[in-house]
Amino acid sequence: MNAIITVVGQDKVGIIAKVSSFLSQHAINIADITQTILSGNFVMMMVVNLDKADISIDQLRQALFEQSKEMQVDINIMNEKVLHRLTAAF
Repeated sequence: MNAIITVVGQDKVGIIAKVSSFLSQHAINIADITQTILSGNFVMMMVVNLDKADISIDQLRQALFEQSKEMQVDINIMNEKVLHRLTAAF
């Protein structure tokens, strides 16, 4: 199963490293990644594969929420199928 992770917040050193390290610890593969800085805000979108993950998407969602508080950024995750349904509606 693939999921989309978004990370948005004030730009600072280590955001990509912390998120990717966390995912690696849970055997979650990053299939695609893009990031940019918009008006001083860090914006990243990742497509991740959860097929070999050692936690469920709900556990991952909660863990990323905790990580986001620590990092002072917003981190969200959704099943890739949800994104396809949302974009198909437009």
